[in-house]
Amino acid sequence: MATRFEALMARRGEIMRKALGMDYSVFEQSPVAFDYEGMMTAHGYSLEDIAGIQARAGVGSTPLLELRNLTDLVRSISEPGKGARIFVKDEAASLAGAFKDRRASVSIHVAKEKGYEGVIAATSGNYGAAVASQAARNGLKCIICQETYDSRKVGQPEIVEKGRICESYGAEVVQMTVGPELFFHMVELLDETGYFAASLYSSFGVSGIETLGLELAREMTALTGAPPTHVVVTHAGGGNTTGTARGLKRAGATETEIVSVSVDLSGLHMASDTDFNRKSFTTGHTGFGVPFATWPDRADVPRNAARPLRYLDRYLTVTQGEVFYITEAMAKLEGLERGPAGNTAMTAAVSLAQDLPREATVVVQETEYTGAGKHHWSQLNFAREMGVAVCAGDPKDNVPGKMIVIPERLEQIRARDFDVARMRTSYVRNALKNAPAGYAPTADDIAFLAADTNSDAATIEAILASLEEA
Repeated sequence: MATRFEALMARRGEIMRKALGMDYSVFEQSPVAFDYEGMMTAHGYSLEDIAGIQARAGVGSTPLLELRNLTDLVRSISEPGKGARIFVKDEAASLAGAFKDRRASVSIHVAKEKGYEGVIAATSGNYGAAVASQAARNGLKCIICQETYDSRKVGQPEIVEKGRICESYGAEVVQMTVGPELFFHMVELLDETGYFAASLYSSFGVSGIETLGLELAREMTALTGAPPTHVVVTHAGGGNTTGTARGLKRAGATETEIVSVSVDLSGLHMASDTDFNRKSFTTGHTGFGVPFATWPDRADVPRNAARPLRYLDRYLTVTQGEVFYITEAMAKLEGLERGPAGNTAMTAAVSLAQDLPREATVVVQETEYTGAGKHHWSQLNFAREMGVAVCAGDPKDNVPGKMIVIPERLEQIRARDFDVARMRTSYVRNALKNAPAGYAPTADDIAFLAADTNSDAATIEAILASLEEA
């Protein structure tokens, strides 16, 4: 197995070039830097082209809703003059029930245009359903690879549900136990079939999310007279933050603050067999959010188009119990029963809005469908079955994998800041670790690292100096 694994991974670059129709080597500038904007625009589609592709695919133009009841509740516990207006972009209205339809629509369009017979994606989340849905509309074959089970063959309910919906769209679903083999099997299947790689992390997919930021800016301007002051984004692999922020900026919303949010699952290892079923969130958590932000190129493509540190202004974390509370509140107060991923950002938005002036506008940029294993009651029941305690109380007592504490009052929901400066340092350290031993960054490398971490040359030089001292 080791020999087979090593032989295939040695050919990964060649396989991915064929599977994407894209040569990443032309964008490389040094062992550290590459032409990010060149890579993002190499597909040749303008944002207007992408909006047209999505319109023909039945994707986009989802409702923007003001959550007046939730806003009123937040204001009732806020200091005088505080309590920002809260809005949500209801992406659950998309064909497959999530914003991932946007990124899938572009990837499937490219696959069809380039003449591929089918598509393959490695995902345990909503993206698989989106790829399967769009493939069905375009008459393409589809294979979805999923990490579904622990070694006892116990499946995570949310992932099992997502596999079910992929199959309902006609996709073949290849399910496996947690471990390093997910990307290996995807690359192996790409090599065997010659299908298109509908990667989450390609420029095709991430560009598809830019229309979400564009719509937000335009719709909020029409509704309130200005772009949103804050956009709150659930953060996992980083594509959601990256695409939305790029779309906002291209729409001229350069003053909008980008706030990324993850569920705090610190202490749990995402590749651990024992930890796999002790978490109630399969996406939008720190197990993806931190590693992918601090080293994006751990992905299945040579250079990841999702680079969240380029765009986020603030990174917040919330607990599982807090998200479950807001999920229930959304249903009871706003008539919106939606899945956990979008409600992760909504939880932070409720906390954030309490500290902002009333004239501020906070937009949660996505919702997702719910039902079956994705429903929060299913997740809580499964947690109990896995030996995780569930109780009401103070969410500060939450312990990932051991105890889910659901707040008793809205006032107890307080998002916590994650140290972005520390993440920048980790990113620079990883960039150097993946360069040849002893490589000294050039001025161009420093400029690239500054852009890739939303900082400046002085910050990068200080980080480099601190790493040398260490």
